[in-house]
Amino acid sequence: MIAEPAPDDLLFESDGAKLFAPLQAMPFIDGTELDYVREGLNEIFKFHNPKAQHECGCGESFGVQAE
Repeated sequence: MIAEPAPDDLLFESDGAKLFAPLQAMPFIDGTELDYVREGLNEIFKFHNPKAQHECGCGESFGVQAE
């Protein structure tokens, strides 16, 4: 969550949801798919980043290979 986006943040909107991303993050997150999933009583966002080389256990952090 952010209080306010930075002036150069990119805005992505879908079904009323807004996602802001810093422009400098685009080389790392370009092509990422974000899905909102209900699993039992839990509601979570799931990320699928084709550039991710490894992820943490919860799937929110990832690493990419340096170009």
